[in-house]
Amino acid sequence: QVQLVESGGGLVQPGGSLTLTCAASGMIFSNYIVAWYRQAPGSQRELVASISSGGSTNYADSVKGRFTISRDNAKNTVSLQLNSLKPEDTAIYYCNARLAIPIRNYWGQGTQVTVSS
Repeated sequence: QVQLVESGGGLVQPGGSLTLTCAASGMIFSNYIVAWYRQAPGSQRELVASISSGGSTNYADSVKGRFTISRDNAKNTVSLQLNSLKPEDTAIYYCNARLAIPIRNYWGQGTQVTVSS
């Protein structure tokens, strides 16, 4: 069955870095648009970054210049490098993979990122 598993979250001090990884199984991963979303307590889930099957990337304004999304189709993984972390980056980070034809939309279980001194 299709599965997305996030890893790499944790507690980090402001200004620190983390690398999140989304590992996919049960799908032809290279065909999918993959995105990272986040949801802070009391807030809606928001798009952080996405990467197309061809490698084009898109970022939320709040993370541009600090976060970098990349994919390794041979390993069926997408990574999100988080640098210069701020307390407002604290959230559960979710991996999403979607396909337009046929319509497919999958979510991982999320990984917690906490930025605090």
